[in-house]
Amino acid sequence: MRSPSLLVFDFDGVIVDGMNEYWWSARRACLQLNPAVDLPESTPPQFRQLRPWIHHGWEMVLSAALISEQRGPLEQLGVQAFVHGYTAQCTAALERFGWTPALLQQTLEVVRATAVRTDPDSWLALHQPYPGVPERLTAFSEENMAWAVLTTKARDFTAELLASMGLKPERLDGHESGSKPEVLRRLACDWTLEGFVEDRRPTLETVRTTPGLETLRCWLVSWGYLRPTDVTDLSSGIRLLRPEQFSAPLADWP
Repeated sequence: MRSPSLLVFDFDGVIVDGMNEYWWSARRACLQLNPAVDLPESTPPQFRQLRPWIHHGWEMVLSAALISEQRGPLEQLGVQAFVHGYTAQCTAALERFGWTPALLQQTLEVVRATAVRTDPDSWLALHQPYPGVPERLTAFSEENMAWAVLTTKARDFTAELLASMGLKPERLDGHESGSKPEVLRRLACDWTLEGFVEDRRPTLETVRTTPGLETLRCWLVSWGYLRPTDVTDLSSGIRLLRPEQFSAPLADWP
């Protein structure tokens, strides 16, 4: 017998705004790898502009290193030109710094784990839930709708953050569980999936082309870390979700 319906949410850019934590952790990871870099403590505009293109944690650390360069490609080209060749620029930067994605990811996770262990309150305070989102998620329980969180963040970190907001999803999957399409396919075996809510358009497009998920309803939130072109010409099955629509009953969502 199939379990009840389940609505699945991404975390960063959907439930919580973690921009200040991203920079806080990325800056410290970068300083561990190269103590000589000069980086501001407050989140710089360049980092905010780059965030919609960042998909993995290690890219945040690499972005911090690029921002520290006075004559590097990010400074010379500007953000808009840099992101047109984002993947190639990241590959070139890794080679130039002599780093690997695994090294950057591990350093970032050690920074975060240390912060959670030694000063959890300060680390949690770097994250802010989007207005009205925790209340809306809580209301789903009253509507007999189970909800889950599916994120590329580590599960333990996400669990700490959700608990600090008084939120307890029916299920929580972090990057340890596999890719988002893989996890959604597994969930579909045990639940009736009502849809997936995400702030990254390429992820939704990948989900919609994954065998077994072609008919899954997908929503792109308007309040996330979006690129300028993300909200135009959305493919079939992906709908833009605005705050006033999110607060309405699920049956009234676009």
